[in-house]
Amino acid sequence: MAEIPTLIDDLLRLAVEHGASDIHLKTGRTALFRVDGALVAAEMQPLKAEEINAFIDATLPKLFVQTWQKDHQIDYAFDRIATGRGRYRVNAFFQRGTPSVVLRLVKSTPPSLKDIHLDPKLSELAEYRDGIVLVCGPTGSGKSSTLAALLRHLNETADLHVVTLEDPVEYIFTDNLCSFSQREVGIDVPGFAPGLRAALRQDPDVVLIGEMRDRETFETALHAAETGHLVMSTLHAGSAQQAVQRLFEFFSPEELVSARRTIASCLRAVIVQTLVPRADGSGVMPACEVFRVDPLARSILSEGHFEKVPDLVDAGKESGSHPMNTDLYALVRSGAINKSEALARSPNARALEMLLAGIQTSGGRIVQ
Repeated sequence: MAEIPTLIDDLLRLAVEHGASDIHLKTGRTALFRVDGALVAAEMQPLKAEEINAFIDATLPKLFVQTWQKDHQIDYAFDRIATGRGRYRVNAFFQRGTPSVVLRLVKSTPPSLKDIHLDPKLSELAEYRDGIVLVCGPTGSGKSSTLAALLRHLNETADLHVVTLEDPVEYIFTDNLCSFSQREVGIDVPGFAPGLRAALRQDPDVVLIGEMRDRETFETALHAAETGHLVMSTLHAGSAQQAVQRLFEFFSPEELVSARRTIASCLRAVIVQTLVPRADGSGVMPACEVFRVDPLARSILSEGHFEKVPDLVDAGKESGSHPMNTDLYALVRSGAINKSEALARSPNARALEMLLAGIQTSGGRIVQ
């Protein structure tokens, strides 16, 4: 295998040392690190196309070479954990005819919910024995880490067979109580849908799907949930209502009557999360909307009234649901995040501002 250019190898080392979440390599400009949510330029000469191509040649799995040469874009993973350079999820692509790469640094050890500052009660979502649990949010909101934390909880508490289907595999699990079968799309299996169909013949208890991308995958996930398996996955959605609406949109109007009943009976919970910079600049904190599907919610969803989801979330405290503003309010009140950052990320900034009005901190008014 070709060697990673020394310059880029040094960038990997610096990313680990400085806690960067991402590295941007673009032909004709200096590398960029994303640290605590902000892009910071490295002190170096602009990167050359040959250097970026050499990095791709050194890290791209052989099975993906033809796809890269044909499509000029590819996702894959590689690690340099043994040399202290970490493990990465990579997206290589061309822009304006020149190669670029964005690397996401992923932890080699799955985090706990405590490690990523999430409510330990969320571990209950991994303890369902069937149904579908979705973790939603934009790219870079920590969805993969949340799912990894839920699977870590299972690995520490239950004797189960867990099959993961990922593109690419991020966190590597070592069997503890659980037995893990981690399959990578493009290497171990051709796609999510065929991988999921195969997984159902592998005696799984829990199946993790990296992303719910299409109808075929979702239909197979519904079948898995109906036949006694817990399915966990991600979906790009900015709210629980939007997530439910997206699930309905996988089906035509003629199919919706039966589909919504199936979705209502299978959906167990939706987490929607965002990451907010800490007030002291030391990192980020997660804030979540949690929608747990209780009998009332199940009845309303079976009738297709996804527009009522926000009301269900607001009124679902006893079942474990709560809106994003609940977390944002608590984070501001504790001093973990600034009020301005909370308001910028709130789905209902006016309601949050009303909640925050009049709160005092030991140092005076809330930091703006």
